[in-house]
Amino acid sequence: MELQQRINAFSKLGAFIKQFTSEDFQKNETVLHNDLFFEGFKHQIKLAQEHNGWFTKKNIVFALNGWANELTDSQLSQWTSKYDFTNVHPQNVAIIMAGNIPLVGFHDFLAVLISGHSVVVKQSSNDKNLLPFLAKYLEYIAPEFKGKIQFTEEKLSDFDAVIATGSNNTARYFEYYFKGKPSIIRKNRNSVAVLNGKETKEELENLSDDIFRYYGLGCRNVSKLFLPRGYAFDAFFEAMYKWHPIINESKYANNYDYNKAVYLMSEFEMLENGFLMIKEDESFASPIATVFYEYYDTKVALQEKLKNHADNVQCIVAEGFSSQEITFGNTQKPALWDYADEVDTIAFLLKL
Repeated sequence: MELQQRINAFSKLGAFIKQFTSEDFQKNETVLHNDLFFEGFKHQIKLAQEHNGWFTKKNIVFALNGWANELTDSQLSQWTSKYDFTNVHPQNVAIIMAGNIPLVGFHDFLAVLISGHSVVVKQSSNDKNLLPFLAKYLEYIAPEFKGKIQFTEEKLSDFDAVIATGSNNTARYFEYYFKGKPSIIRKNRNSVAVLNGKETKEELENLSDDIFRYYGLGCRNVSKLFLPRGYAFDAFFEAMYKWHPIINESKYANNYDYNKAVYLMSEFEMLENGFLMIKEDESFASPIATVFYEYYDTKVALQEKLKNHADNVQCIVAEGFSSQEITFGNTQKPALWDYADEVDTIAFLLKL
């Protein structure tokens, strides 16, 4: 199966997914095999919502929209054009997926197959409905993928390399268990925003998307703010109000109430607006409904600090701070070439 054939298959998958990028799913009669798959995927979306309360329809649709935008012939061709796929030796690559946001492991799944390898997927129990169905569609439009895609709930066996994502604790287990295999092991990371106090209302409102999308559960969600000393929070809280309906969602509200009670009983100082708490804290990972903040004195000192803590940081949201910065509102809109932990997955796979 040639690279262009694989690109064609995934672009057709993207056309199928595009039908589910608004909450009132829009069936496109030109999409292949809709008679077999359209209603079935609607059902899988419903099951995903029922199985995991964090996977609301809105969040699933947002994730699908992101993949529909990336799974096009032009995006896939641009992504793969910088690599040489001519000497690939097909291997069995195991993927251990996280389950914090919908289809969070899809990029690894795509990278393995687009590289010409076979994939063995061990999913999180929190996100087990969507990907197997999309894999079936992929096999139907490109039968060459049959036999190259396997899902398992058993102990992994018969694989040549592994890509595993988990917590810092599970990463230590992964590093020991897979020490004899080529691997990419991902640990906990969080994203930060660097503010200078001159942000526009639009920039701060866009920042609210980086904070609240997926309830803040993704590694690309902003969980920590770096602020100039004397920063006035009024404009920040005003911009966050865009997301205030989130407090009406029970799982979020329960976490907000619980964490607020913990802070109050512990007599921690914090600011809150009825649906978001901000607390001064040096940690990068904040609980749900909470964003930590820390003051900085100079841009240079903060750049050095973040360089020293690079292993904790997934994205830096800022304007004019870093060459690697992401503009406000775009952390959850990664392109195909925006690799997790800045580890080039395709380069790793092509060396196998």
